[in-house]
Amino acid sequence: MLFTITNLTYGTEQLSDNFTRERQRATADMVAQAANVSRVAVSRAFNPAASLKPEKRERILRIARELNYTPDHAARALVTRRSHLVGVIVPDVCSPWESQEIDALTTALQAEGFATLLFKTRTDLSMDETLLTYMRGFNPDSIIAFAENVKPETLARVLDRAVPIYVTYDSKDEKPAANDGFLFDRLNVHQHAGMDQAIALLQGYGVRRIAYLSGKARSRANSARLATLKEVMQARGLGEPIVCEGDFSYDTAHAAIVNLFRIKGKVDAIFSANDEGAFGALDALRYELGLCVPEDVKVIGFDDISQSHWRSYNLTTVKVDLDTRIKALIRLILRRLESPTLAPLTEHVPTRLVVRGTVG
Repeated sequence: MLFTITNLTYGTEQLSDNFTRERQRATADMVAQAANVSRVAVSRAFNPAASLKPEKRERILRIARELNYTPDHAARALVTRRSHLVGVIVPDVCSPWESQEIDALTTALQAEGFATLLFKTRTDLSMDETLLTYMRGFNPDSIIAFAENVKPETLARVLDRAVPIYVTYDSKDEKPAANDGFLFDRLNVHQHAGMDQAIALLQGYGVRRIAYLSGKARSRANSARLATLKEVMQARGLGEPIVCEGDFSYDTAHAAIVNLFRIKGKVDAIFSANDEGAFGALDALRYELGLCVPEDVKVIGFDDISQSHWRSYNLTTVKVDLDTRIKALIRLILRRLESPTLAPLTEHVPTRLVVRGTVG
């Protein structure tokens, strides 16, 4: 009996020792020793952007998995002052353009070794003060503000070394306005060229009476789009567009177009501030008003989201190339981290018209 108890006791201690060893956190030095490489090589293996022979990276990562090793990003951040976190401020996460851009951006950031922190504004496009506090606590390397109403002076209060990036839409392909004393970088979308191509196409079909289906009234992107449309139409001798109030959503656009035609009468063409609004306009024209597109009314959108080429819509639209836009954002982040004291940086993204079946 004593023998049995002794063996049971020994077995329990052995299990406890094994459990302790399994629970003990592996280190980069342990991985380096097992893989017969330097500690620097281990760090490079976990950085997708770092140069390392594929077979060497694969061996290091395999041994790391066997040892249950993962890099301690918190410890690394204390040394490098880099959190490898990028904050993204958005007004919406479920609309087609935003969801597609967030998906593409997250994928690109992960390929560069960054994780993404997503922050959403209130419905009035302002930022909750509690979220701003959280943002500072994460110490992000960069902030991308797709919600332009969260102003640089607001972010300057809560960010340490991170320089925010704003997406802007100049009405013409010209140098952006000054940064008003707060350092921030820009991704500037030159929408004038694409919109001028759109109006030239409509004018070629004899269109005279054009409605602008707007986005959210508080959106600077919407304001810039309307200003550009007015400039282009005036330059082409077409007068002012009829403004139809939307909010970038399908349902609001659908109702707004029905009201426009029943109250103000028929227009020759509709230029929508985004593609989702254009979809609402198309369905209103076809199913509520009994009109044919493009024979009775022509419709043009803006963005070229993935659904725009679906045969049920086949939408003519002003394209903002998503891949080009994401690559520009990544360049801004990496250039700023490489040279934190640089003057404000700007990347430029062009637009162009994609002609499909809603004009013709």
